[in-house]
Amino acid sequence: MAVSARKFHRTTGKRRAFVKGIAANLIVHGKIETTVERAKEIRPVVERYVTFAKHGQTSDLRMLMTKLPKGAAQKLFYEVAPKYKDRKGGYLRITKQTSQRFRDGAKMATIEFV
Repeated sequence: MAVSARKFHRTTGKRRAFVKGIAANLIVHGKIETTVERAKEIRPVVERYVTFAKHGQTSDLRMLMTKLPKGAAQKLFYEVAPKYKDRKGGYLRITKQTSQRFRDGAKMATIEFV
């Protein structure tokens, strides 16, 4: 059985911090430009966080604060999640760009909240 998670040439702890940082940037800014692989990797993570935040309980906020920086967790809980109260899922959109990154030719994408 194959492992579905991408490793990004990082050890486990560094990879978790990497995904945490990208997820926090996406929540704070609402939209980021990154590689297609990174966008596909963080989409299920952030959508799970939005689902937790939609419940609106204090325990969910505390759980988000363990997974994200305080500012990102609070913005997700108080500003982003209430917009999706009636939506069942699919909070993020990945739009592939035609351009590639100049230095290594990586395919780029924009990930944003719907």
